[in-house]
Amino acid sequence: MKVFQGFNEIAKIPHPVLTIGTFDGVHLGHQKIIKQLNEVAEKIGGESVLFTFYPHPRMVLFPESHGLKLIQTQVEKLDKLERMGLKNIIVHPFTKEFSRLTALEFVRDYLVNKLNIKTIVIGYDHQFGKNREGSLELLKELAPVYDFEVIEIGAKDIDEVNVSSTKIREALKEGNIELANTYLGEEFQINGPVVHGQQLGTKLGFPTANIELENDIKLIPKNGVYATRVARENNAEYFGLVSIGERPTVDDSGRISIEVYLLDFEGDLYGENLRLKILKRIRDEKKFDTLDELVKEMHKDEERLRNWIVDYNW
Repeated sequence: MKVFQGFNEIAKIPHPVLTIGTFDGVHLGHQKIIKQLNEVAEKIGGESVLFTFYPHPRMVLFPESHGLKLIQTQVEKLDKLERMGLKNIIVHPFTKEFSRLTALEFVRDYLVNKLNIKTIVIGYDHQFGKNREGSLELLKELAPVYDFEVIEIGAKDIDEVNVSSTKIREALKEGNIELANTYLGEEFQINGPVVHGQQLGTKLGFPTANIELENDIKLIPKNGVYATRVARENNAEYFGLVSIGERPTVDDSGRISIEVYLLDFEGDLYGENLRLKILKRIRDEKKFDTLDELVKEMHKDEERLRNWIVDYNW
């Protein structure tokens, strides 16, 4: 997959078949669009293209009040899009100046003049351009003028999936990780390097790896303990427990931490980037009166995990 940052130094793409959107999560609805995009491109001997933006438009237009949390970091999104078989991505820098482009200017100046678009695959309700004035109807009006084809993904095809990035965000906020994973078509991920912590877990007999997030725009599930599969840089995988929360028994700062305990693992993980695939919610975060009570509960968590693994379908 080729990734272009805007149109600078963009290579000529043969017969580009394009769709537009932010595609946060690359969920089942997005995957349906990409599948059709790839099929159309293959049929006409062209290449699939996703035109997307970074940063997210709301972050630019409402910098002080956007309140946005994204299902994926940019790296995670690009990785999943590549796994979906997409051939090209244009990540256009979203600026206030760019936001003032009319839909006509966007189609004419970018899609036609710069990309030489031949086919656009788009959902029946997609909107774009200044004041979201761009629509399927406008594209159909412009198609004969600028010599491109518009392929509509109809309401039945999109709505029957019954999924949206908003639904996934709500499921994650509620700790319903299994529903979120169903919508995503795979496990929700938390990725990041292992950094030094207080090493309290080691002292308690449960050595944990502290994960540092790439940025604070990443949406993290509701505080609690979750079953996870942990992929190391060498692709070795381990089951584990990830604790997300404020560690109320040992810390009163209110800072959210992410700590993962790998089953049957010995070694040093500092500095290594881990991929946490979150599988199942084990329990809520609790505050214990003593460290002994905390350790007893951690042993119960491990027992719950090992019992669940027996029936887990790889």
